[in-house]
Amino acid sequence: MIQSNKDIETDPLRFPGPGMLERAAQLVRFLRKNCPWDREQTAESLIPHLLEEAHEVVDAIRKGSDEDLEGELGDLLLNLAFQIVVAEESDSLDTESVYRHLEEKMVRRHPQLFGNNEHQDWEKLKKSERAETEGVLAGMASGLDPLTASYRIQERVAGVGFDWEDYRGAREKVVEELEEVTQAAEAGDSTELEEELGDLLFATVNLTRLAGSHPTTVLARANMKFRNRFELLEKLARDNGIIIEESSLEVLETLWEETKKT
Repeated sequence: MIQSNKDIETDPLRFPGPGMLERAAQLVRFLRKNCPWDREQTAESLIPHLLEEAHEVVDAIRKGSDEDLEGELGDLLLNLAFQIVVAEESDSLDTESVYRHLEEKMVRRHPQLFGNNEHQDWEKLKKSERAETEGVLAGMASGLDPLTASYRIQERVAGVGFDWEDYRGAREKVVEELEEVTQAAEAGDSTELEEELGDLLFATVNLTRLAGSHPTTVLARANMKFRNRFELLEKLARDNGIIIEESSLEVLETLWEETKKT
């Protein structure tokens, strides 16, 4: 790891020697040599495992379980090391080159910490790293979920000044898009309605961003909140001999209001 500003000035790319990443890579090399399954894996065949482990890390964080998080981070580290070792076998990179790439990037993007320059906007720094012929939205990962992709698009264009001053402008845009959804629904135009719903979702993501939150985080909390309340609604229904599937919306709304009191 980077030890101090002085270390950076004398040797900004100094790799600290075998550490967690290299130890994980050594484990994978051993597995590749001695286990048939591990030996057969390719970078592409390991993608589902990498994605699954990343999601399980997120689940552990949201559950607040340190024990689960420790295990899931280890699994994710193993998958990262696996990708490095597979690439290493084709002489395209290794653990040191991966770390050097990371270190160089962090030095560039934190000039206030590793040089004499003042703090700069993160998105503007990243834009300066892209080729002059590339657009602001060039190089975005194609595999992002739509919610995260919306957030990243808005972050990038905000980095070049295409943004509201604060959440108020975004809030008014949400109101505007909601009205257009209503008009499309009343007109009975399904194609137009779908487009307007997309615009409403995009505007809502922007409002969330400008309010200082990430849409995936707040939506995950909302999902969990709704799930917990609906499970409590089911319990209340069972306790009162109510069959949900046979109940009116009025009855269910009464139960729903009861869940808010607990």
